[in-house]
Amino acid sequence: MSRTALGVAALLAASVTVVVGCERGSSTSTGSAFAGPSTAGCPDTLAKAEGNVRQAEKADAPWNGPTSGPTATSGKTIVYVAQTMTNPGVAGAAQGVIEAAKVIGWSVRVIDGQGTPTGIQAALGQAIDLKPSGVVIGGFDPALTAQQVAQANAAHIPLIGWHAVASSGPSENPLLFSNITTNVGDVAKISADWIIAESDGSAGVVVFTDDSIPFAKNKSDLIKSELATCPSVNLLASENIPIPDASSRTPQAVSSLLARFQGQWTHSVAINDLYFADAAPALRAAGKQGDGPPFNIGAGDGDPSAFQRINSRQFQAATVPEPLSEQGWQIVDEFNRAFSGDSASGYVAPVHIATAANSRGATAWDPPGYREAYRSIWGR
Repeated sequence: MSRTALGVAALLAASVTVVVGCERGSSTSTGSAFAGPSTAGCPDTLAKAEGNVRQAEKADAPWNGPTSGPTATSGKTIVYVAQTMTNPGVAGAAQGVIEAAKVIGWSVRVIDGQGTPTGIQAALGQAIDLKPSGVVIGGFDPALTAQQVAQANAAHIPLIGWHAVASSGPSENPLLFSNITTNVGDVAKISADWIIAESDGSAGVVVFTDDSIPFAKNKSDLIKSELATCPSVNLLASENIPIPDASSRTPQAVSSLLARFQGQWTHSVAINDLYFADAAPALRAAGKQGDGPPFNIGAGDGDPSAFQRINSRQFQAATVPEPLSEQGWQIVDEFNRAFSGDSASGYVAPVHIATAANSRGATAWDPPGYREAYRSIWGR
């Protein structure tokens, strides 16, 4: 998920005891510091989780996206308005748009919103003033720019989002021709399934999230719901750390968790990989081995630093990455459908799990087949 997103929070599966702190965020503890994970087991859930994980770990699955559509229109200009180009997910999708635009024969301009509401509003306003063929809402909540979105709609400039709203496909409010994202429910489920499978149905888990972002809270609630399907998996705590505070808050939180749960803490899942970049120093200082517990999985974008930690086996074991370049190509294809009077493709990329065993040293998830498929559709 991107650092800014919108969603609907739902589905909390376990009762919690809230420990309120004097700073933003909180720790919700659901496990005792003295009682270990249950040994009741969940054989049926475990078997399903193992099957789901095996499927998601495949790195050579054939292309399952569009194979037909309108041929390339010509002379189009696209403006990609980025929440911030320092967000690796936003930047990765932008690079995919640029690459695909060269193939289809269009021009692209990227305008960086610098990660502030004022900057994003100004960037989208500037984009509309350029009177482009289409505009990408790159990783920010369109509600933040309601005035500029209305201007684009009035000018009949198609808008396509990347992680702009909670669900994929067309959106009526805000009016987007399509929104490109993997399915948050699928991402949440497979990250929880990985923990169930990797632990053989017996794990002590900490969840890292940012409840101030509805999309993130929804994702973490869904993760906890899936973990709860295996009664021998013990949810030790849910750490609510706002993403802007992650670098300062996470190390302290990790030290506290280690003291509270000691050897019970075997696995972690975070709504974004960045938490593990911030957790690593505290884990290292506590004498933890990079390839030992807690085994960490990111239910986030799968940025290059996450892949580096995974490939070097340093405090992150897996990620559920977005196929950022592929999504950039899909954005261009969706615009081509909009310009041609066609409907959106409706394609949603399947979830993937990247580990040191299947990443082959890569620093991004770049599945096979999509470039050839889109070239064929466009006649390029």
